[in-house]
Amino acid sequence: MKKLFILAAIFAVTTISGFAALDTAKIDNLTGLKGKLNEKEGVYKVTWPRDDVKVVADGWTMPPFMGLGTWAAFKEAKAGAMVMGDTVLFEDEVNPAMSAAIDNGLSVTALHNHFFFDKPKVFFMHIEGEGSVEKLAGAVRKVYDAVKAIRGPDTNPAESFGAVGQASLPEKNSITAAPLNEVFGLQSETKDGMVKFTIGRPAKMHGTPIAGEMGVNTWAAFAGSDDNAIVDGDFAVTEDELQPVLKSLLKSKIKIVAIHQHMTHEEPRIMFFHYWGRGSAKDLAQAVKGALLVGGLLQVSSPVH
Repeated sequence: MKKLFILAAIFAVTTISGFAALDTAKIDNLTGLKGKLNEKEGVYKVTWPRDDVKVVADGWTMPPFMGLGTWAAFKEAKAGAMVMGDTVLFEDEVNPAMSAAIDNGLSVTALHNHFFFDKPKVFFMHIEGEGSVEKLAGAVRKVYDAVKAIRGPDTNPAESFGAVGQASLPEKNSITAAPLNEVFGLQSETKDGMVKFTIGRPAKMHGTPIAGEMGVNTWAAFAGSDDNAIVDGDFAVTEDELQPVLKSLLKSKIKIVAIHQHMTHEEPRIMFFHYWGRGSAKDLAQAVKGALLVGGLLQVSSPVH
């Protein structure tokens, strides 16, 4: 009995010291939000209900309680603390918030929807990080401030990426393949004035080798004209490659529109993210190539035919 009492006392002291190390007052101050402590889990969580924009899903106006709450949860960790969170975002907020997260040392681990027939469309960006409370709470605040900078002046989310002065895409596609082939050092696939590159990578699923034709591939498709083009596509990256490749594309003004997985039980684990860009075809190709090089994807992969 005495031994159990001693163990319980040690556990209690450890728990209390863990809370003290977390410095919940500092989290409140840095995030600008008032959090709540879950003593059982040793987690301090701040929340931000997105009640600044009216969201209608399937014809019903949603209160934030039904799933429109941004949150960040902090827990003591070896590095000092860790944070995990989910950020409710509208389409014009996604890339500024993602850039703020990555530029301030957080990892972005998913970007997806939770609803159908929602107006305006709502996306959810998951974040994580480790480090000091100051670093993490400050980074979370930067993400939230990026959102407020977009939403503060206008509570109506934008309906396009809205490049000022950008000409509409031509009705007929006329991308010249040769300069893009040279950029990537690969042979493209062409159709009706559009150009596409596909780069596969090896993996295993349930012990069976799979690669590009089974869906483990990165691709980039170009449409429009050489001077006025769009690129869209998908990157297949490992968990370690995800953050640097996202950062490279964001710095090149390529928009990230989804981050998720396509498979289960694959080895290595592969994350997929989709993107969209506007500009000259060659500039867009250079931006995508830069991200491929950062991820080592042009060196270790081969084109799929």
